[in-house]
Amino acid sequence: MKADILLGLQWGDEGKGKIVDVLAPDYDIVARFQGGPNAGHTLEFDGRKHVLRSIPSGVFAKGSVTNVIGNGVVLDPVLFRKEAAELEADGVDLKAILKISKKAHLIMPTHRLLDAAGEAAMGSAKIGTTGKGIGPTYADKISRHGLRVGDILDANFDGIYTAAKESHLRTLRNLGANVDMAAFGSAEEEWLDALDYLRTFDLADTEHYVNKSLDEDHSILCEGAQGTMLDIDFGSYPFVTSSNTVAAGACTGLGLAPRRIGRVYGIFKAYCTRVGSGPFPTELFDATGEEICSIGHEFGAVTGRKRRCGWLDLVALRYAVMINGATHLIMMKSDVLDSFESIKVCNAYRLPDGTITRDFPFCVGRNAAGEADVEPIYETFPGWLTVMSSARKKKHLPQAFLDYVAYIEEQVGVPVAIISVGPDREQTIMLNE
Repeated sequence: MKADILLGLQWGDEGKGKIVDVLAPDYDIVARFQGGPNAGHTLEFDGRKHVLRSIPSGVFAKGSVTNVIGNGVVLDPVLFRKEAAELEADGVDLKAILKISKKAHLIMPTHRLLDAAGEAAMGSAKIGTTGKGIGPTYADKISRHGLRVGDILDANFDGIYTAAKESHLRTLRNLGANVDMAAFGSAEEEWLDALDYLRTFDLADTEHYVNKSLDEDHSILCEGAQGTMLDIDFGSYPFVTSSNTVAAGACTGLGLAPRRIGRVYGIFKAYCTRVGSGPFPTELFDATGEEICSIGHEFGAVTGRKRRCGWLDLVALRYAVMINGATHLIMMKSDVLDSFESIKVCNAYRLPDGTITRDFPFCVGRNAAGEADVEPIYETFPGWLTVMSSARKKKHLPQAFLDYVAYIEEQVGVPVAIISVGPDREQTIMLNE
């Protein structure tokens, strides 16, 4: 048995949570492999909306699906407790179906302070983080100063935590940050109390669990957060997240060897969005961009931040497909473009020296303002002018839309396997059925 991967091919917010929820009943295990509570995965069914932050999107699957928070995730105990309480209120027996890696790193209260201080120090060149302490936590991990979930079981945890906290406070003083110690004390008390709740879960050596599960022919779906173009190595650096969002991140974030990977499902929207600062070659600054934003309800599931909107970028998509070795594509939010008479797709860039390229170049995002530094070259397609949300099978899809899909498949060299025509799990079309 091999583990399948499901991840984003753009700048995040592609709709991964919905598709994991749709696919989860076909798997024994759903395992989140990177990211933190800055990533909101939205699921809609039975007339209700659910937003998951750190907990895998397989928790609503009926049956005996086990969910795993892998070692590549950074976990905020306070936000985890809040998220878990909401699920338990909805009737989810979370303690029975969730395993948490002892090697996952903990987001401390001081990490949030470091995040805010770092952004403030960068001024107009700030990355546009969510302020949840994700970057500083990963920085501690890489510099070998991090706290891990397994540390809360150590008899000397108080000493380990105090040493890390004092180091952070010294750094904040050196940055000239004005720390409200009274407010920090309250946040710290809440954090320590949340650790007691975290200790009631199955804290496990999950790398052994997932590998033994594959040996026993159990199926695994690895769930990614954010998107390929936010990968710390291959994204539009430095305007990226702090982890490896690509398929290789499932190996390091769960402890799986490359030979144990099977299908790679890559998700993308029928257009593009981006949150925060950084390059976005196809961004629209006109009424069309605003219309896409309005129809698509393009606001962050966790932060509420408005997303920047633009046409589909096939240069970036081809790049993401290559980096991930995507085997199946999933197109989301097709219905958002229902009312557009014409739709544009970028299939090449014009570089500053006038050169035309179909390959995603290093220069994107390297100027001080984080602008694209390339000019998108577009193809224009007729809109389908059809209410897609009512479609339930491939035969219900308009020909103009199928032509749009065929062009994307031709350009990236990978078939589109699933089409989403609305937010509900029922508004999903399997093209191979």
